[in-house]
Amino acid sequence: MEPGGDRQQLQRLGREAAEYYRSHEIPQRLEEALNTLFLLRPTDLYGDLANYFSKFAKAPVICKLVGRKVLDGVGRPTLEVEIYCIIKNYEKRICSTVISSHSQILENALPEATEADEKERNDSVNTAVEWVNESLNAMLRDLKPTDQCNIDKILSEYFIRKVEEKKEIQKEGEEESTLSLPSCVPSATGLPEGKKATTIGKKVPGAETTIPPAEPIESVLCGSLAIGGTSLAIAKAGATISDIPLYLYIALLKRNQDSPKEMTMPLPMVTLLNCGKFSPGKLKLMKEVMLIPPVQLSLKQSIERALDIQREMMKLLEPTCKGQPSPQLADRKKGSARSTGKKVLPAAMKRISHLGCLITGCDNLEQPLLLLQTACNNIGLELGTDMYLAINCAAHELIDYHKGKYEILTGTFRSPDEIVDMYVELINKFPSIIALVDPLRKEDRKQWNNICCALGSKCFLIAEDAATSISKLIPDQDINLPQCSGIVLKYINQTKVSDLIELTGLLDGQRHITILGSPDGESSDDSLVDLAVGLGAKFIKLGGLSRGERVTKYNRLLAIEEELAKNRTLRFEASLEFINFAEETQPEQLFDLLPLPKQD
Repeated sequence: MEPGGDRQQLQRLGREAAEYYRSHEIPQRLEEALNTLFLLRPTDLYGDLANYFSKFAKAPVICKLVGRKVLDGVGRPTLEVEIYCIIKNYEKRICSTVISSHSQILENALPEATEADEKERNDSVNTAVEWVNESLNAMLRDLKPTDQCNIDKILSEYFIRKVEEKKEIQKEGEEESTLSLPSCVPSATGLPEGKKATTIGKKVPGAETTIPPAEPIESVLCGSLAIGGTSLAIAKAGATISDIPLYLYIALLKRNQDSPKEMTMPLPMVTLLNCGKFSPGKLKLMKEVMLIPPVQLSLKQSIERALDIQREMMKLLEPTCKGQPSPQLADRKKGSARSTGKKVLPAAMKRISHLGCLITGCDNLEQPLLLLQTACNNIGLELGTDMYLAINCAAHELIDYHKGKYEILTGTFRSPDEIVDMYVELINKFPSIIALVDPLRKEDRKQWNNICCALGSKCFLIAEDAATSISKLIPDQDINLPQCSGIVLKYINQTKVSDLIELTGLLDGQRHITILGSPDGESSDDSLVDLAVGLGAKFIKLGGLSRGERVTKYNRLLAIEEELAKNRTLRFEASLEFINFAEETQPEQLFDLLPLPKQD
């Protein structure tokens, strides 16, 4: 039969079928589908027919959650969550996510503390796996993975129930222990004179200075990883089902499905040196020395520049050959950099920290800064123009509650007021420092106000330790933080995607900048980068340019930037904006670091 005859026969059969189904009251959509056959070539028939009917297929729903114990980047156990959905009547694995461990790396810890930490972590991960495979698996079955808000609400209610259950168990345990106490136990008033119970963070006998006591450490509910891991896995599944990148999916959730016309990339805070409390040398104050690129550089240019500085820094720290001293740092004050011998140099260490950077020891505040300054000068770069600095002070790790002071160097202490003056002097001497992370404890609110007024117009003053519990920051639409420029958010424990969206919305409206940061126990999952881009974070703090779990995230940053540039939706910031806290009644002052780069 001729090709034209095939077409005529198909048309005739289509009309007969349509007439038959019309007489038998088949739904109108099926009739419309059959009528489209008249326009099809025989070779297109099956594919186009399948595509047409796929529009009316049932939306994908969750059919199974799988939780399992895996290892993070430093070999500690953590949680992986897999999502399976029913798509066109078939069960299909959609995605998985690995959530980072909440606990910090214990440096130089006693064996007992390390053993207790490992047991606590194992118990938490095992409980989280049980929650995912049993309770959450049953609760979320048949729900749409694109319904993030509703699923996060269910997760939140489940977590609250678990918290209440734990409180009831603790209450019963306390009542039983009280009833079992013998009547001859002396009361608190029976303690010998002068022997009073002490509480961590409160003034103790012999304390030199009265300081605000430390806020109680928030306990982490065993198994809470299941909440954060499941919420993030659901977001990834929703993005996969919607056939869009996770960063765009997060942006749509934050903007109520209003697609952004342009998106900016967060500036990376690249850690180059770890020279804090647990490293060799007298210096305790600077836990991390980080690089921040200027706004006009692309991420690719920024990372290449940071790598150049890192390579030059290694040359300065490592001897060129056996028995020969290392190249010396420039000492601009004395003008005798090369005659001061090894005394000027920090002690070089041939190991990389869990943060992905070089561990080195320094004996004063200026040594690491001079090291970076020399490295930049040697390769033709200038600090304060071609690259900027940020310091993670981690002041909460340095406080001596007996003295009421911070131990900035071994045996050298500063009161909260004195340390503010020290920061002012340091920034005036090194104006290339544009961010201080945790310069004070969160309890020293008076000093936070003082340092914001003194330095707020010159650099960012960031709270990281104060923002470890995201759920406590948002209950009353008010952020329980000391006065600061912004905060570092970490996706850990019971944090949910909806929490991040809500909190970053509040931060945007209150002049705070948002920084997404990696925890100590980082995994190879790169979802944190998509969260940072989708939420519009100003900075992202990933650690150094070593260790696979951290380099993976830098590679994801590069891939997203390339994709946005290709789609012509990439926008560069015109400048970095600081807040002049000393002039609250006046509009915010802008401090233009670098102009907007020219576009091709």
